[in-house]
Amino acid sequence: MIEIGAQVELSHPPERVWLALTDRELLGRWFAEAETLEGVPDRLLLHTAGLPGFGADVEVEVTDRQEPERLVLACDEAGRLSEVTCDVTATTQGCRLEVREVTTHGGWSVEQQKPREQQLRQALTVRLPAILDWLAFQEVDLRRGDGGMTTELPLVGASRNRPTRARRRTVAAVLVGLAVLGGSAAWVALPVGGKQSAAPPAPSSPSPSVTAVEVATTPRATASVRPSRTATSPTVRPSRTPSVKPTPTATAAVPPPPPPLTARYKTDSSRLFGYTGEVVVGNPAATPAASWAVVVTFADGSTVDDVEGAESRQDGRSITFTGTALPAGGSQTFRFDVRDNRPKARAPESCTVGGNPCAGL
Repeated sequence: MIEIGAQVELSHPPERVWLALTDRELLGRWFAEAETLEGVPDRLLLHTAGLPGFGADVEVEVTDRQEPERLVLACDEAGRLSEVTCDVTATTQGCRLEVREVTTHGGWSVEQQKPREQQLRQALTVRLPAILDWLAFQEVDLRRGDGGMTTELPLVGASRNRPTRARRRTVAAVLVGLAVLGGSAAWVALPVGGKQSAAPPAPSSPSPSVTAVEVATTPRATASVRPSRTATSPTVRPSRTPSVKPTPTATAAVPPPPPPLTARYKTDSSRLFGYTGEVVVGNPAATPAASWAVVVTFADGSTVDDVEGAESRQDGRSITFTGTALPAGGSQTFRFDVRDNRPKARAPESCTVGGNPCAGL
């Protein structure tokens, strides 16, 4: 027995996903064209002969149907029999779809199994969400605006009064500030004038003040300053000579740090409620990098699936993508598919490599 499977988180209700699984025309848009077999109920012929991992068209028959939770199909691919189970589980963001295919007679070759599973994952993570987005768009009532627009006049009036009160408070603050500054200037000026006017009547103040002036201007003070400079200069020069010379020698021995890793983000493809992101990590250094880590932060409610080219670890709204060593001047590319409830979401909120922002975002 050989089993392949894939799982995807969808931001759509289970009923819409069930419609995409069971409607013949919708099934042909995201997986393979389907043709009804005349006179045989619940049987279809899927034209899968040209798809990767398929060697012929597949004839399917519904064996279990529990709307909108489970759909079981018996498949016959040129004598190779298998059973496909589709489980739909409701979640807070929408639903989770898990598809498993198990062989019951015969099997796939090694060359068929991997492309077949990749084809299933790509159909579930890329083409099916696009069809679901299209269905959601068809259900939007575009006539909601026929009733005309409304304006909340009290809010507008209140917003006009706020600047007036703000201007009044600003003017009052300016006036108070001018008054304080004027008072401060007068307070600073008054003590100076008081000291100058009070100095002459004091009889005993001239002798100390003259003495202070003589000490400050006496030649002895000048002479005492010169020997102090001469005495200090010999002691400073020897200390500078040994401290300066070893410094260039020590710094020259330390090699410069290698340039940091770089990363560039771009949106590879976008849909109505999601997009596919691509990040290229580069090593501009002349030496290999042991490992790398890129942290991407997404909007609240976003889900990430189908990561290719890196290992991923999620912590809240941030996902850390890691990879193996990068050679000198080498690069590594990884991709991820994002489901986002916002109709115009086209990129994550942030992207960093080694704490530095990624280019292109």
